[in-house]
Amino acid sequence: MWEEISPEGDVYSYGILILEMFTEKRPTDSMFTDNISLHNYVKMALPDQLKMIIDPSLMTNQTRLREGDIYAVQELLASIFRTGVICSSEMPQERMNIKDALRELHLIKDRFLAQGTRGQRGSMA
Repeated sequence: MWEEISPEGDVYSYGILILEMFTEKRPTDSMFTDNISLHNYVKMALPDQLKMIIDPSLMTNQTRLREGDIYAVQELLASIFRTGVICSSEMPQERMNIKDALRELHLIKDRFLAQGTRGQRGSMA
C-alpha cells in the first residue's frame, strides 16, 4: 500500500507545490480531469498564455509597473513555472534533482532583484 519515499517523489511534490502557489489551483480542482492535470495545464500555457493561468493576486500591482517591468515579471514567472513543470514531470528521470531546482529558483530571484522594479527592489525576496 505504501510506496517507498524517494528524492524523485519529493521533487515531484515540490514542483506541484510551486504550480499550486502561482496558479492558485489544486491538483484536485474540478477543472482537472483524466486528460488534464495541473502539470499539463501549466505546461500547455507556457510561455504565451501565462496571464490565463497565473493567480490574479500576484499581478494586482501590475498597473503600477512600466511596460518593461511587466515583461520582466512575466519572464520571472515563466521561469518559475518552467521549474515547477520540470520538477513535476510524470517520469522521475525527467525531473530536476532538488539541489538543481533550488539553485534555479535562487538564480531567478537574484535576476529579479538585480533588475529591480520601479524602486521596489527586494519586495519578492
